[in-house]
Amino acid sequence: MKTLFVLIGPTGVGKTELSLSIAERLGCDIVSADSRQMYADLKIGTAAPTPDQLQRVKHHLVGHLALTDYYSAARYEEEAMACLTRLFQTNDYALLTGGSMMYVDTVCNGIDDIPTVDNETRTFLMERYEAEGIETLCAELRVIDPEYYRTVDMKNPKRILHALEIWYMTGRTYTFYRKQAFKERPFRIVKIGLHREREELYERINRRVEMMMEEGLLDEVKRVLPYRHLNSLNTVGYKELFMYLDGEWTLDFAIEKIKQNSRIYSRKQMTWFKRDEAIHWFHPDEADDIFALIEQNR
Repeated sequence: MKTLFVLIGPTGVGKTELSLSIAERLGCDIVSADSRQMYADLKIGTAAPTPDQLQRVKHHLVGHLALTDYYSAARYEEEAMACLTRLFQTNDYALLTGGSMMYVDTVCNGIDDIPTVDNETRTFLMERYEAEGIETLCAELRVIDPEYYRTVDMKNPKRILHALEIWYMTGRTYTFYRKQAFKERPFRIVKIGLHREREELYERINRRVEMMMEEGLLDEVKRVLPYRHLNSLNTVGYKELFMYLDGEWTLDFAIEKIKQNSRIYSRKQMTWFKRDEAIHWFHPDEADDIFALIEQNR
């Protein structure tokens, strides 16, 4: 039977090296579920696979987008499923890995048929955002849709606005629509989750940020500065360094904010993943146990 192994976990937990080992053991390709590694110009800040790693194992849906390309979870579902269909024609196994929670869900469960927002509603919410600020809208979302509020990126206006647009247009929450559909997949899914104790994970995240700076993250941010208004750059690591380049923050402060926001994001990821009782959880050092689980499901 065709089997999709899914390797997930918070940022900095250690998915990359283990994913390569799993793919090599299975003799299969890797399909990325990282919403920012898809952009070709964001290699350092997204910890995209290196040339050596790409040579070890073939990756899909990595570095195939320009910053100006429009992308969505619905488009990701379409492209990921098409990719898996091709891969399963010649292999019984594939590995999906990444930390973008919604992208993982679209492959495993399908994306819901969320209504298209009309221009009137979109304009109304945008005008409120410009007049009242994101904090007011976040507070409203907390009352309207507390479940989505607990997992959404509070500093991402696009997602806050979209959830409120759905509410104002339909009278139903964004969570309601996201829970309506479950799509049967023509392959078996085995989910493997990686976790570390909070202190250990935070230390790894801090070191990872420092390593990115040593590898040239600031230069990468300078190169994409003209595109800072795009949603593709509304992400940790870039937003903070834009503030430094604007003269609003010192470089040391910006780096500390990257670490802090990365830690906050890791907590949101774990909150999301822990909802799923189908995930088999392991510490990354428990490789033997992980490989045993994989062998049981081959």
